Amino acid sequence: MKYDRKSLAGLIAPFRVDSGKGFHLKDFATAPAAGAADKNANEELLRECSKELNSLQERLHAEGRWSLLVILQGMDASGKDGAIKNVMSGVDPQGVDVTSFKAPAGVEVEHDFLWRCSLATPRRGRIGIFNRSYYEEVVAVRVYPHFLEGQRLPAAVVGKNIWDERLGDIANYESYLARNGIVLRKIFLNISPAEQKRRLLARIEDPDKIWKFSPDDLRDRQRWPDFMNAYEEAVRATASKSAPWFIVPADDKPFARLAVARIVIEALEELNLAFPTVGPEKAQAAQEAAARLAAESELGNNSSKKTAEYTGPERRKNKR
Repeated sequence: MKYDRKSLAGLIAPFRVDSGKGFHLKDFATAPAAGAADKNANEELLRECSKELNSLQERLHAEGRWSLLVILQGMDASGKDGAIKNVMSGVDPQGVDVTSFKAPAGVEVEHDFLWRCSLATPRRGRIGIFNRSYYEEVVAVRVYPHFLEGQRLPAAVVGKNIWDERLGDIANYESYLARNGIVLRKIFLNISPAEQKRRLLARIEDPDKIWKFSPDDLRDRQRWPDFMNAYEEAVRATASKSAPWFIVPADDKPFARLAVARIVIEALEELNLAFPTVGPEKAQAAQEAAARLAAESELGNNSSKKTAEYTGPERRKNKR
């Protein structure tokens, strides 16, 4: 179906996963339903959503009690960067924090695997976006166990159940965040191998984008089934009502960006955000201040009616 403003409310419902029981990634499409991939219509709807999101973010900031954390996961070229850029383009940048996580290094390796992400969780009144996250520790590290060896963990804590243990830690951590007023939405941009191939080739052929290509992209592509299995296990273990996953079709960029926008909007709408109310005393004080401002005479300023004279070295020299 082709979406319009009236039908947007139902756009993301099919993608939401509140429970991992019986979850299979293969049950979710990588492309939107027939008729939904209308580029012009979806881009126009995204612009409207951006305005709506800006209004919600203003109320989130003014109320100052909740914060929203959006986690974006997906294979290379699935559109994480583009989704952040386009969805948040109309939002006050002072209210949004974007953190991109690469492979841990330096002091990050000397801490537990949740540490660096904990440092980046959004303050009250703000939206935080993670471009990749602690989920890499149960996806990429699971696919490439030698990464785990580089984390210098004691041998006694690296057992055969480490992935189940880490997933349990993540589920508990996300419950902890929810209990502290951090609303969590996790998005998996579900791209097909064929579409990824097309985007990687386009990236290589574009002189302005070839810098984004990494040989690791092909390395990970060869392990596609392993990555999908790891993501499937992650969703099964961590999907909950307070920290749901959304499996968004990512083969069509405008549609995926529109879906991400709706996920963020609906998460904020559920909070019933409002601007703080003003009590009688403060309202009276404001009225009195307005009366004084209206009655005061024009204040002087630092400008002059005369044209400012040049006082550079040559001018000062002539004055001597």
